[in-house]
Amino acid sequence: MVLALMLCGGVGGGAQSRDNSPVLPDAPKPSARSIEDLNYLGGEASMPTFSDSVISDASGFRRDLFRKGIAFRLITGPQYTQNVLAAPVAADAQVYVGERPFESMFAQPILAFDLRQLHLRKAQLYMGADWNWVSWNPAGPKTLQLWALYVYKEFGNDRVEVKAGYIANNMNFVGLFVGGSTASGSQGVYAVLPYEAGMSYFPMTAPSFNVRFRGPGNTYLKTAAQRSFDPNGGPTEVARNHTGFRFIPHGDKLVLINEGGYQREAGTSAREAWLRGGLIYNTTDYKNEATGRMESGNYCGYALMDYQFVKTNREHPKQGIYAGGSFMTVPEQMDAYSRYYEARVYEEAPVRSRPDDLLSVVASRTGYSRVFTDKYVAEGKTVWRAGTTLTGSYSMHVSRGEYVSLGVSYVAGPAITPRVPNALNVLANWTVYF
Repeated sequence: MVLALMLCGGVGGGAQSRDNSPVLPDAPKPSARSIEDLNYLGGEASMPTFSDSVISDASGFRRDLFRKGIAFRLITGPQYTQNVLAAPVAADAQVYVGERPFESMFAQPILAFDLRQLHLRKAQLYMGADWNWVSWNPAGPKTLQLWALYVYKEFGNDRVEVKAGYIANNMNFVGLFVGGSTASGSQGVYAVLPYEAGMSYFPMTAPSFNVRFRGPGNTYLKTAAQRSFDPNGGPTEVARNHTGFRFIPHGDKLVLINEGGYQREAGTSAREAWLRGGLIYNTTDYKNEATGRMESGNYCGYALMDYQFVKTNREHPKQGIYAGGSFMTVPEQMDAYSRYYEARVYEEAPVRSRPDDLLSVVASRTGYSRVFTDKYVAEGKTVWRAGTTLTGSYSMHVSRGEYVSLGVSYVAGPAITPRVPNALNVLANWTVYF
């Protein structure tokens, strides 16, 4: 559907000859709507375009919906992880993902509505649910619930973006997806600290009001006021809020997220650069393991950077080799995982004929809280004081709407307690966008 913008201008009424008639400007071209206006917008991670779907954007199904201002998408796929250095342990002895063969599966239906029918430009109503199944519940949770229900609106020539509703903020803050896409993010790395501090994350959701301001010189500020997740983690959150619709479960209070940064897109004369830092502050009561009391004030401070230091294709400036790093910290007395460090190198389009592939190598170290580990030692348990990983993965765009990622991850200190042997996990992930 095309919306025509008609401009009217007045012309003086005196009689004129043809030779003296004024030169009128060309008629304005219609402002075309695009189905990409109904893709996932305003986040720090993107989804593939609708043209990169099993169901083509030129199909009658998509066109019929788009004429009504609607887009439908379904994302699904399995994941598999297994340690190959040792035989699987008994089910009741498992303490980390891969210690037994780990399988997961999800199905994520999404509906987006163009709000131009309500005379709102650059606005959408975004709705999504999720079914998530895992073979080991601590790595889940298992759930069938709401994932997204919010209104998105841009103001002032895209200078301000607002989201209000039920939002999974792991796609809106921090920037945890290597390469910036949900289709090609790296495997084997799990920076859990923002979630310990209560930030909402897929496959769950929480009420949130988000605002992004685009400043001069590629700078930006983002802020959110979000209802906290349960301090005891995802499985407890789902047990207390099965559908995801509960607005404020008892005891869950306010999380404030503030992030500032510099983000420059790759161009013919510029390399891509992204520096960001922020603070997640939670007013919900957490147990202070040092004192045994319930206290508010849990937080996560973070700083990350990514920079394109080699361009490999002048015609496609985004393709190239990137390097990045991350640092995160939370209070040791409230959170079992207390520090996170990451270094990464990745290449977009490592093979020129495959522009959507991603090759990545990521090293990370997670510091385990001294307060928690000292307590376990006093109880006679064995512990690791930190976990270190080195992960290599390759994400392949195998066909329209289909991505396969394969990886290997060496993990030293895979669990806080007990002190189990190191692991070498093989990883496989298949994601399909309909």
